[in-house]
Amino acid sequence: MLRNTEAKGMDIIMTHNEVIKIGDIYLLSQISELYDLEGYEITPIEAHERGRNVVYTCEKEGADSKILRIAFLNDRSREDFMAEVEYIRYLFEHGGSVSNVVNSRKGNLLEEIRHSNHTFFVCLFKKARGKMLVENNYRYREGAPITEYYYNCGKVLGKLHQLSKGYTPVHRRYRFFDKYNAEYINTLIPDSLSLLKEKLVELLKTLEGLDRDRESFGMIHFDYNDGNYMIEFATGQITVYDFDNACFGWYMYDLADLWKNGMGWIQFEPDAGKRRKFMDDYFKIALEGYKSETRIKNSILDKLYLFIQVTLMENIVDIFEVARNNDEEPECDEELSYLIKCLEDDIPYMGFFHEIYSCEEPFEYEKRNI
Repeated sequence: MLRNTEAKGMDIIMTHNEVIKIGDIYLLSQISELYDLEGYEITPIEAHERGRNVVYTCEKEGADSKILRIAFLNDRSREDFMAEVEYIRYLFEHGGSVSNVVNSRKGNLLEEIRHSNHTFFVCLFKKARGKMLVENNYRYREGAPITEYYYNCGKVLGKLHQLSKGYTPVHRRYRFFDKYNAEYINTLIPDSLSLLKEKLVELLKTLEGLDRDRESFGMIHFDYNDGNYMIEFATGQITVYDFDNACFGWYMYDLADLWKNGMGWIQFEPDAGKRRKFMDDYFKIALEGYKSETRIKNSILDKLYLFIQVTLMENIVDIFEVARNNDEEPECDEELSYLIKCLEDDIPYMGFFHEIYSCEEPFEYEKRNI
């Protein structure tokens, strides 16, 4: 039974499981016809904890595997989705290592299906070749140094940013401040977290003073991590996907995510000095890969600490948005409490070198009430 919760226009709020049921009964047959998927085995992928889409693998012997995405939340427009898939197609056609969008039989990058007073936006992608690191038990390819991986992570990102510097959109994706602004923070974050709100507004004011020229600001991935790319372990090639959060922002934001991507390799080391030394060495190599494809000014690189704080803000906003979209009260668990503590107390580098950090319980802090 669908909940009759009021939403945008005539749309109703749905859960991931409700969309799966509708897909089985109605959507998948239409989508199969739209994308010529007859004979493919279409299997749902387990939902991400804060996922906003229903995603399926599409497998058929003798054919390229595909990834089907059905967006069901009502907080994005057709313009938003078109901007995303056009950007992905642009990157692919200009040599970016990304998972390409597949046209429907009608020649469209995006299809829209209306059912039960709800709009579903449908995209199909070629499945990236290779495996995620987690699927390979975080072992890199045999016979190659792990530094090759660090370098390639930076190089692939640098290529995407270099392409973005020449990108002129047809449909325009939202800009950072369209979403992250004091008014939105004030309505989304509860008043019980008044210090957090104050710190977030200060952070936004600092960002407002930064350059937004073509060399610093453009379309970015906004979620660059090892869960959003595949690695071909025969060659080390990385293919990026999941541009669902892509927006116009500072390239340095993706670089902050790239920095954070290194923490997992050393997160259980009890010596903070050794963690810092590893992160310095890791990021130096990743930056060499990045700079092999594009330029970045030292003046913006010096803002790494600042943009790591911005990634924490994004994580917090996302948690509260998901709770709101699901009509739930947010829970301030140990992980959210950790993020809030880092921002409220101005703890740099996600607390990775600070006494707040525990290698036994990484990135956790005592629960708090909201």
